Formats: sequence, structure tokens, C-alpha cells
Amino acid sequence: MLKPWRAQTPVPELEVRRVPLSPRRFEAIVGYLFILPWLLGFILLKAVPILAALGFSFTDFNMLQPEEMRFIGLENYISFLRDRSAGASLFGSVEIFLQFVPLQMLISLGLAVIFASERLRGKAFLRTLFFMPSIIPAIAIFIIISGLTYPNSGWVNQLIMEPLNLPPVNVGTVFGPILAMWSIGPGFLIMLGAIQAIPKEIIEAARVDGAGPVNRFLSITIPMISPAIFFSLVINTISAFGGVALLDRGLPFSQSLSPMEGYIAFNIFSLSHLGYASALAWVMFLVVMVITILLFRSAKYWVHFPEEEDNEEI
Repeated sequence: MLKPWRAQTPVPELEVRRVPLSPRRFEAIVGYLFILPWLLGFILLKAVPILAALGFSFTDFNMLQPEEMRFIGLENYISFLRDRSAGASLFGSVEIFLQFVPLQMLISLGLAVIFASERLRGKAFLRTLFFMPSIIPAIAIFIIISGLTYPNSGWVNQLIMEPLNLPPVNVGTVFGPILAMWSIGPGFLIMLGAIQAIPKEIIEAARVDGAGPVNRFLSITIPMISPAIFFSLVINTISAFGGVALLDRGLPFSQSLSPMEGYIAFNIFSLSHLGYASALAWVMFLVVMVITILLFRSAKYWVHFPEEEDNEEI
């Protein structure tokens, strides 16, 4: 049976109100978009390999026989305790840290003080000149120095050492100090920026009170730039251990040239022992973490944080 026709009343359309983004939320979205490429690269190229290395460290994974991989628990870490080469490499990295990190800090601080002087001319060009070597990969520096000191064709040995009847220069003995001075660029710029940020009124007031240059440097400059010194110290510490190479980088194995990092690369690419190399990488990571925690614990005794003191007064 047909229903009687009725006029249909129009359905009112819902009014959609667009809430405008607040400036703070808009800036946050734009900021996330800008860091998105780096964030994706970090997740895919850093975080995932690091977590994979943790999983491989509990296996006997061999890259030439991946189908025979099996779970072995803590056996790789126990093998590290019996491996003399691994122990020598680790202690070699600690030795590099104790030798070259203080040298890097002193050179960076000295250059920062010199460049902070108003009498120095051509600062922009010289800053660029000192920073440029820091962007050159370490392996490129190694190849250059190897070519210069090669026994048969290197001009350092052929034109200098042999005519003077001196023993030939060994690349391993000269590469460490050169690399220590070669990578001072970031620390130098950080300390320079901290020195330039010191209010000139404080320096002038100390000069009027009779404080000499050495007294001003030790009593004013060092305490006020101590956060920058601490930051550079942490960064240089991590770099001294090869940047904590969790399957990320590596140089040819040598117990005098990036020792632990090179030994990890030796186990991966020469022996194909990816499981054991992953365990070594995590051991080095834990060592660096312990040293870094000790540095942070010591910071309260010598690092001057004005913001924290202001909060305590409030």
C-alpha cells in the first residue's frame, strides 16, 4: 500500500567551526616538520641498528652462515673477559681518552681565549680555517698521513728522516696527536661563544678593582664558561671511544689507532663474527656511559650553572 506523500522538511546543515591554531601549536608543528627528516634518519639508521646489535650480542651470528644463528645468552660477554685483544683494545681507548682529551680541551680553550681578543684581525676567516678540518672524515686524514709517511714514497721519510739518518715516521705514532688537534673545531667554537657571551661589565668591574689578566681568567672566565667546558668534555670523551661504535663506523684494526672501534670492525668485516662484535660494541657503550655518569656527578663541584642558583634563591 502506498504511503501518503508528505513534504520533507529540509535538514539543517551542521555548521563546522574551524578552530584557529595557536601560535605556539603552529610553531610546534613547523618544528616537528623540520626535524622529521633527521628523526626518520635517526630511527632507521641509528636506533634500529643499535637495538639489532643488542639482539645480535646474545647470538653466535656469523655473516657467512646466517642460517646457523643460535641464541647463546651471555657467552659473548664472557668471551670478552677472556679475550686479550679485546682487553688491550679497550685499555688502549681509555689511554687515548686520558692522553688526548685533556690536550683537546687545553688547545680549544687557548684558541678560544685568543680569538675572543678584540685585537685579533680576520677572525671570520681564521674561525672557518680552524673548523674546516673537523668535517673531514677520520679515515681520509689517515689515508693522507699514510701517504705522507709511507716508507717508499712518502716525502716526510724520503726528504726529511732519511737524509738526517733518523728512523722513519710511523703513521700510528703521529696520527693520534694529529687527530687530537685536527678535531678541536667544535669545542673551540663552543668555548669561544661562551667567552663572548660573558658580560663586558663584569670584566671591566674586575679590572677596575685591580684584578689582573690571570686572576680575571681563573676567577671570572673559567667559572662562567664552565658549562661550555663541561659540554665539550663530554663530547670529546665520546669521540675518544670512537663515537660508541654500535655497528655504525670503524677503522682498520690497530691497537694504537682507534683501538676498540677498530677491533669491532675487525671482528665484523674480517672474521664475520657479528654477534661477538655486537657484544663488544655494547661493552664499550657501557664503559662510556659509566665515564659520562661520573663526569655528570663531578659537575656539581666545578660547573657553574647560574640558572640553577637563581632557582634555588627563588
